[in-house]
Amino acid sequence: MTPVLATERTVPERSAASSGQALLPHRGRAVSWYLTGMAAVVAALLAVTPAPVQALVCLVAVLTEVGLIWYRSYRSPVPADHAPLRQLYGGGLLIVTGLVARLALGGEDRAPPVATSLIPDAVMAVGYLLVAYAAARMLLRRRADPEDPAWIDAVLVGVTFACMAWTFLVAPAIDRTGEPAIQFANAFFPIVDVVLIALVAQLALAGGFRTPAVWMLVLGAVGMFAGDLVFLVFGGELADVPRGYVGTLHTVGLLLLGAATVHPSLRALTAPQQRLVRKLSKRRMAGIGVVLLVPVIVATVDPASGDLDKNVRGVLVVLLVLTILFRVVWSSNSRARAEDAIRRRATHDALTDLPNRELLSETITAWSDQAVADKQQISLLFLDLDRFKLINDHWGHRVGDELLCAVADRLRGHVRSTDLVCRIGGDEFVIALASPSHSILAEAVATRVLELFTRPFALSVGDVVVSASIGVAKAGDGTEAVELIRDADTAMYQAKESGRNAYALFDTSLRDQLRDRITLEQALRGALRRGELYATYQPIIDLASGELDGFETLMRWESPELGAVPPLRFIPVAEETGMIVEAGAWLLREAAGELARWRAERGPDAHPLHMSVNVSVRQLRDNKLVGVVRDVLASTGLPPSALWLEITESGVMEDIDTALSTLNALHDLGVTLAIDDFGTGYSSLSYLHRLPVGILKLDRSFVSEVGQQGANEQIVRAVLAMTSALDLRVVAEGVETEAQRDWLREQGCDLAQGWLFGRPQRAEDTRVSG
Repeated sequence: MTPVLATERTVPERSAASSGQALLPHRGRAVSWYLTGMAAVVAALLAVTPAPVQALVCLVAVLTEVGLIWYRSYRSPVPADHAPLRQLYGGGLLIVTGLVARLALGGEDRAPPVATSLIPDAVMAVGYLLVAYAAARMLLRRRADPEDPAWIDAVLVGVTFACMAWTFLVAPAIDRTGEPAIQFANAFFPIVDVVLIALVAQLALAGGFRTPAVWMLVLGAVGMFAGDLVFLVFGGELADVPRGYVGTLHTVGLLLLGAATVHPSLRALTAPQQRLVRKLSKRRMAGIGVVLLVPVIVATVDPASGDLDKNVRGVLVVLLVLTILFRVVWSSNSRARAEDAIRRRATHDALTDLPNRELLSETITAWSDQAVADKQQISLLFLDLDRFKLINDHWGHRVGDELLCAVADRLRGHVRSTDLVCRIGGDEFVIALASPSHSILAEAVATRVLELFTRPFALSVGDVVVSASIGVAKAGDGTEAVELIRDADTAMYQAKESGRNAYALFDTSLRDQLRDRITLEQALRGALRRGELYATYQPIIDLASGELDGFETLMRWESPELGAVPPLRFIPVAEETGMIVEAGAWLLREAAGELARWRAERGPDAHPLHMSVNVSVRQLRDNKLVGVVRDVLASTGLPPSALWLEITESGVMEDIDTALSTLNALHDLGVTLAIDDFGTGYSSLSYLHRLPVGILKLDRSFVSEVGQQGANEQIVRAVLAMTSALDLRVVAEGVETEAQRDWLREQGCDLAQGWLFGRPQRAEDTRVSG
């Protein structure tokens, strides 16, 4: 079975629902039940009242019903309801016109003996068809599925009843009265009533069992059917029926139809609902079989007699067979279309309508079978949007989806018709192409795609610029689709590590690097729990006095399998996987506890030490960071100013708004904030002015050549002058010679750290005496 979801109400529909009400719900409900009660009274008393009173009550009831339908159709709370309700109103008006004309020609309770009676019957016939059509429209909206064959089933029921009505009612009536045209007209109305009952019953089956309006519609349609059937029997002189029954039944039916139109629950009958399109069930097949047997049973019970009887039965049988055939073909085609829809949903991305990973794999496999014979090479461009998460975080997923669709459209419009553009998940796209062996088409396409991303994307929030990283992989002999996609993915990560907004070609060394990275990641998981991570401390010296001012704590990893793993290898992995959040919180607690012990050992008269701890980008985005710092300060008793938190320029600028919120909250705690590796990132005075920092740590790349008339001395002087004007302190990193120390001290640098003063060591090896 194929799930087909109903459409949601649109914004105009919802706004209309709030702006115009047909009747207040409680008032509409009261009027509806008042009409239902009136129908019950009429049913009980009208048959015994005089004929003139019957005609008057019937006319009043009909006019009341039409007036209510008109009011409902023009003041309906849901615009999509208007069309079927107005058709219902039009049908009711025509029925009223026909009934009035029929009464004027001799009364509704007998068949008029002249051909002029066909004029009101024709008017009423159009009204009946409009009412049935309105019910079908309501059903289609209720089912919210154009493939639903409910209306065909209703027609099938009507044709089956027509076969039986002709045999047992119409043909005998013609034999008795000799008026075939009038009897044909009289038979038309109960047939349409049967179709109407079938349609309304489908509304009930479509989740409307507990809806009062649906039962009013059902009983109203049954009342109309009973009235028309009695009129057919009475007019055909087939039985002696009391004259008041026809008017009574019509009046009851019309009152109940009017009650349904004003009841608030009618709105639920037109609300689309979720349902499943199922294959032709055994029960329905059995029902179709029974319908096919009706002509056989009828012919057996009452064989045809006379040319007219034979011809009409033949036409009805042909109509019945055609209806059943149409029903079967409709169901077969619906199933085929449903299977096509399932197939497309399985092979295409729902958001962008691009092929997905499954279709990509199938296409690569199909191309591979021809590539060798045609001397073609299959290439994949694996494209990943850079920093796409920031767009989702900043503007929300709706804008993120807009961007993905815009990227899909742009890629689709700039490749060959033979190429395949896919979205295989998240912000990942793949371009598959086949080209002559040893060509550089893939590289040329990758360059062109990168150029496409230099143009902004026009989104609802304005123009947005985003870059992409691309991995290029080419299929070798016997390369499977899964392997080719994996290789392109690996190359894409290489492009990201190279600085993003670039493409990288896959080679086997990347596969080895990926394997090593996976091995390292698996070993890193649980390293903290197993006690493999430890903290080291590097001294920070006050250059003016030469005294120890504090320490920077650095995380180290000693793995039993991998040995001593350099921070440059495992820190990026921990950052990418999110393990840095837990490990960073542990390092913060460890270093703060150690500082508290050292300060206690040194005594209150010694220079107060501080502890500098690095905070990663991932930690900065974690909303728990402020709470962790607050708890650490509370548990250790350290003054907030003794704790320095180092952040990188690039980490702040990736999401400046989130970073500012976190940094301001940390600053409010009294913690000292420091910019690490200053000079290697954005180094913008505009953002530096916005950040609540008190320390700049000058990157070692600027310090390495000072004191020997190096090229960076002017830059360092400018930074020191700027920080002095901004009332910021400066820590020079990587100081390894006395010449560097002396030059920095002469220029007014506040603090320094480096191997000249001490390498990072474990706590037990660290010297903290004054």
